[in-house]
Amino acid sequence: MKLEKILDKLGSIEKNSFIKIIDSIISKNPKNYKEIEKILISSNKELKSVDNQNISTIFTLTEKEFSEHIKCEFEEITTQLDILIDILIRDGNCIVKQDWFSRLYENEIKKLKTKIKSLNFEFENEKSELSAERKRDYKIYKACLETAFKNDLQINREGKITSDELSILLTLSRELNLSQEEVKMINRLIVHAHKTEIDKIIESLKNYGIIFYSKRSSTIYVADEMVRILRKIRGKVIADKFFRRILKLLKEPQINLICKKHSIDRKLDNSEKMREIINRGISFTNIITQDLHKEGTTLTDKKKFLVELCDKGLNISPSLKGSTLEEKINNLIIHFEEVEKDEHVNISIDGYEKMLRELEESLPHLNSSLKTEFKLQEEKVLRSNFLLDHNIKPIDILDLISEKDLSEFCLAREIKSRGEKINNILEAYKDANNLFLENYENIGFRNFSALKENKIDIKESELGLKFEEITKRIFELLGFNVDEQLRKSLNTNIDMIDLIINLGNNEIILVECKTIKERGYNSFSSVTRQMNSYYKLAKLNNYKILKTLLVAPEFSDDFITECGMEYNLNLSLLTASSLLKILEGFKVSKHKILPYKLLMIDVLINEDRILKAIER
Repeated sequence: MKLEKILDKLGSIEKNSFIKIIDSIISKNPKNYKEIEKILISSNKELKSVDNQNISTIFTLTEKEFSEHIKCEFEEITTQLDILIDILIRDGNCIVKQDWFSRLYENEIKKLKTKIKSLNFEFENEKSELSAERKRDYKIYKACLETAFKNDLQINREGKITSDELSILLTLSRELNLSQEEVKMINRLIVHAHKTEIDKIIESLKNYGIIFYSKRSSTIYVADEMVRILRKIRGKVIADKFFRRILKLLKEPQINLICKKHSIDRKLDNSEKMREIINRGISFTNIITQDLHKEGTTLTDKKKFLVELCDKGLNISPSLKGSTLEEKINNLIIHFEEVEKDEHVNISIDGYEKMLRELEESLPHLNSSLKTEFKLQEEKVLRSNFLLDHNIKPIDILDLISEKDLSEFCLAREIKSRGEKINNILEAYKDANNLFLENYENIGFRNFSALKENKIDIKESELGLKFEEITKRIFELLGFNVDEQLRKSLNTNIDMIDLIINLGNNEIILVECKTIKERGYNSFSSVTRQMNSYYKLAKLNNYKILKTLLVAPEFSDDFITECGMEYNLNLSLLTASSLLKILEGFKVSKHKILPYKLLMIDVLINEDRILKAIER
């Protein structure tokens, strides 16, 4: 869930720790201080009074400094931050109830203790399954860590790892090709992980600014933006779901090579081996550059392999840039970051819901498989809104399904199975109407490139008419009679009303729709002349105009001020985003028709007021 959305859910006390940390960063003149200052000056407020959207923007501008703040806490090796962050950054754990988080933490401590026992045995046993080379690597890292930690104890100070020591240890672990899990186990050989009370853990994570905690619902929230920061701190350059996507494209001998280099049992089935590779936190970069290749593979062949993986396996278009292998890998990481940040799911929400429903009918085990894979607490997890809050998109679900099950599903649903099955399934559930509805603002802003990115095929010349069509559909979904026949009968060659809402008894609401290329609609005089003509036309035909509405993606401050002084038209302004939010609230309300009087009060219609009214 995005930071802004989480902040919207919480009260001021629940945000307090996070706000204090950002405030502290701002007071030290961070790199982007000028941009932050502009936001604070324009709001004319202290940070704690700034709206949630701007707090989210300021957090993005202080991301580097916030990351350094968290890294400082890692110097205290006794904090268990490595264990806790590894839980929080797993796909699906960004929203979690306190009792479930407690269970995840207890399981992690138990597993870690078992692994440490096993590692100790491997150290002491001459007939260890570990290769002599791997055992040597472990011993080198352990000796260096022990020296760094015990230096302080020898001079009667608390044991800690300084930032300089930590950077050396991280470099050493990379050069020795140790996975995250291996580093964590060796760390805990030196400093034991004792189980801590969950209340204390939540309080400390909250004070670090890593999590938000709602006492009212006993829910822990980790913002998507925070997960990306924490992942980088832990050396995980891509999310597990993207790592899995790449591993699925590798041949079994390549998976076995990775397993051999990291002491993973090669007798496991392929899906188990992939799960182990991900869970152990093995470096994605090392896998691509070294682990999956046979000894003696040339740099040219490695580059060729990566190009084919991206072009043919991942279908990335246009092809990734970069002349060196490192540049190409870095651009692949950036590509996955962009995919993760993108809120669009490329099929409509209704399409996603339908896909989940039909997948469950064909694959009854899918719900429990998803719960296990993403460590989800809820019983029924195959719900689009729930999954999207956890940043799990349609392609992430399909990635978990075996080729055999995908083939059977395509056959059962008469979906084309030749070529890329996952792409074929996504195409089959792309509901064009709902996809247009979800891109309503982009259409209003005539954001042609964003529409192309979201797979909407429309000519730029058709955007105005499409915005009008979607506005009509929204009012119909709100229960209104958008009277097309009346509109046609009233319109002339000169005066062409966009929409008429017929309330009965010769009472109507006139609706005008405007798209804009530039931000802030600002043509008040021309639009009011136009709407005055429509008003007179309807009046001449004995219709009583209760209201006129102007719908556009945005209005300038000057436009809103002038509208407030206009009294003949009884005009109100409605933004595209507000209209969409009203529709979402209406869907879950008890009303069959939106009470039209709620549209009669404001100059710029306030969706929050309407949503509160229909919730009653």
